[in-house]
This record gives sequence, C-alpha cells and structure tokens, in this order.
Amino acid sequence: MNNLEYVKEKLKNSFDVKYRSIQTVLGKATLVFIDDLCNSEMISEYVVLPLRGFGELYPNKGSINSLQEVLENALDINAAGIAKDNDDAVMHILSGDPIVIFEGFKEILYVEAKGFPVRSVGTPETESVLKGPREGFNELIVNNVALIRRRIKNPDLKFEAIVVGEKSKTAVAVCYIDGIAPSNLVDEIKEKVKNLDIRFILDTNYIEDALKKQNSFFDTVGYTEKPDEVSAKLLEGRVGVIVDGTPFVITVPYFFLENFQMPDDYYVNRYYTNFNRMLRWSAFFIAAFVPALYVAIMTYHFAMIPSMFMFRLAVSRAGVPFPTFLEVIVMMLAFQFIKEAGLRLPQPIGGAMSIVAALILGDAVVGAGIASRITIIIVALSTLAYFLIPKLYGAVSFWAIILVIFSAAFGIPGFLCGAILLTVQLAELESVGYPFLFPIGTISEYKFKDVVLRGKLNRISQNIIKRGKKDEDKETN
Repeated sequence: MNNLEYVKEKLKNSFDVKYRSIQTVLGKATLVFIDDLCNSEMISEYVVLPLRGFGELYPNKGSINSLQEVLENALDINAAGIAKDNDDAVMHILSGDPIVIFEGFKEILYVEAKGFPVRSVGTPETESVLKGPREGFNELIVNNVALIRRRIKNPDLKFEAIVVGEKSKTAVAVCYIDGIAPSNLVDEIKEKVKNLDIRFILDTNYIEDALKKQNSFFDTVGYTEKPDEVSAKLLEGRVGVIVDGTPFVITVPYFFLENFQMPDDYYVNRYYTNFNRMLRWSAFFIAAFVPALYVAIMTYHFAMIPSMFMFRLAVSRAGVPFPTFLEVIVMMLAFQFIKEAGLRLPQPIGGAMSIVAALILGDAVVGAGIASRITIIIVALSTLAYFLIPKLYGAVSFWAIILVIFSAAFGIPGFLCGAILLTVQLAELESVGYPFLFPIGTISEYKFKDVVLRGKLNRISQNIIKRGKKDEDKETN
C-alpha cells in the first residue's frame, strides 16, 4: 500500500477531506487537506502555484534527489517539513496542515496553512477585575502560548508539547521557567501527563484528576483564564499545563491561601486589597461555621444567648413545627437549588430568576411557618458569604452541612470536633508533593510576602516556590 492509499484508507468516509492533484516537474503530486481546517488562499498561493512553477528552477528532473530540495527552493510558506511516517502525515492533516504526496517518493511533505475559526481573545467571564489586564485565554493552544510568551520574554521559558489521548490526540503543553521551577516538580508533572492512560481528553479536568493524590472537595490543582496570573505563577516557580480546546490553564502546586487572592489584588491599592482579603477570610468563617454554631446554640446551649435576644428568638420561632437542625438543612438546600438554577439558565434570565426566587421563597417559608426569620437570615448570610470565595464554594458548602450535622448531634463539642476534622483535612492535603497549607508550617522556606495580607510588590516579586527542608532531606537519604 503506497502513501496515498494509506491516507485514503485512514480518512475514508470523511466528506470534508479534499484531494487535489497537481502536475509538477517531479511528476504527479496529490495535495490532501481538510477544507474547514485550512486556509484555501494560503494553499493556492504558497503551495499549489510554487509547485507548478518548480520546473523553471529544475528543468532536469533527474537532478532532484530528495524532497528536502523542494522545501528549500520551491515553497515560500513559513513552516513546512517532512512527516516522520504515514501516521504522522495523517496527524498533520487532522491538525489543519495540508500534506503533499509525490509519486515515486517515500517521504511526505507537510505545510502549515491552518485556517479554522477560533474565538478571539476576550475578557474572562469567571475572573472579572476592577483594574488590570482584561485579556483571557481562548480555546486555541498556540494563542494561549503566545499570550504567556508576550509577558515573559525569557529564553528559559519552556513549552514542552505532549500528545495525550489514544483517540482524541489532544495537544498538551507543559510550561515552566528553567532554573526557577524545581526540576523534580517539572519531571513529575511531565511523567504524569505522558503516562495518562486515557482514550480522549476534552478539558483540563482530565489532567487535574491525574495530578490529585487525595479525594477531597478542596481543589489542590489551580486553574485560571488569565495570562497575567499564569505568568506570575510561572515566575514563582510553578508549572503550567495548557490543553488545546479549553481556555483554562492548570497551575501547580496550588495552595489553600490562593483561594483568598484575586487577580486584581496586585493592581489596586495595597490597603484596599488587604481590607478585601479580610472580608474574604470573614466570609469563609461565616459560610463554614455560622450555620453550625447557630444550630448548636439553639439546640443545646440556650444559656449562651442574652435573655432579651432569647425572648425575640422565641417569638420568631413560635409556630415553627420543625427543629432548628431541619430548618437550617432545608433552607441551605433550597438556596443551593436557587444558585444552581440561576447558573444553568440562560444568562439574561438566570440572575433575575435567582433574585425573585430567593425573595419569594423567603417570604413564603416564613409566612407558612416552615422556618423562622432568624434561620432565613443566618442561611442567607452564609450563602452570600460563599460568593466572596468562589473557588471554595463547593468545599465550604459540603463542610458547612457536615458541621451542622455534628452540631445537631453533640452541640458545641460536636461543632469543635467537626472544625478539627476540617483542619485535619486541610493539613493532610498535598498539591503535587507540597503541603496544601504552604507556606504555613514551613518556616525554613517562609519566603512569601503574600500570605494573609499582601505585602509590597517589590518584595512579592522575590517569592520562589521551593520544597521544604524535610522533603529535601528525604530525597538526599
């Protein structure tokens, strides 16, 4: 089976694959490309016309010994080469690169003439900022690489390409800065990506699962749509993973404290940033602990409530047939329903529906005597606090319910046991070998000036991620 027959067999029953015969001085050649993935004008001007006029340069066909001479003397296109084998040639076709098959030659030429539609670089919808860059990644891997290259003009910035997925053959790029990123971290990430035993990959989450060692609601792998954020983390020594077809880029290691850091923290006034960070930390404690503490006090510890306030609580709860625990759980689930419905509905009506549903639900529940006003206020405050820490939303929602159950069963002691379990969970998590609570508890490598409060930018720029001394000792031994 010759080259052309092999390609036709591999790509049979595909109406968008085009075959174009060209008569050249080397004899008959066949141009193979996918119409929707290629730029037809580039093919006509820089491939077909030069190959037809190649006879003027080489009137004697016998003087041509290899297709390398065709590349060097005939084709004026920027990127072209010789495919490694027939399978590599097929991959070039599927990637948007036309190939040229000459009769009588074993080699196959490929040229770069991609022309498929892509979404333009726009503002990321999930990470809005008040001040700072508004560019966001799109679904094309080469565009995402360019956005990072434009910010880090350093020859040590490396992008290593890996093809992942037995069937999808998805392009994945592992990016890092050589000399800043720890070599053992880079090797570990590349090894895990290369050894992915998976049929197809459509998003970064397929790789995230491979990089996570423990099952937890907390994300130990970071992701972002902003090139400036990825660039900053690469300069700290992190490793990024870019997947073709998705606008989200993975960054590892990822630490718990980063959930309280927003992209525009480094573009606005430092004192205003620190004030907002205190609000986010307060929101975390309100969302996770306030409903459980309310259940514990109302169920077991009435003496902790001032007498005047206790009287008002008694009036508010008069006629409510359910215990406080059931009230809180039902209302928390109701707010989760509203949030999910608002997220899944079309954008023009999702926000309006959420507001209307929350108002109607709260008024109807109180009027029907299903829940008290104070319960509505507690759950609504907790739900509002979630939105200040969007990356912790899933984990905090889960742990808030767990803490409510502990508090309903054992009161304040149960609440404290649940809080200890939450702390233990955070302390035992790792992000590709680094403690999830880094730099907390790693005093020997405590170089960060951006932990709870943001320090000065000239000091933050000195931050470098390094393994703790214990890990270095283990590797030495």
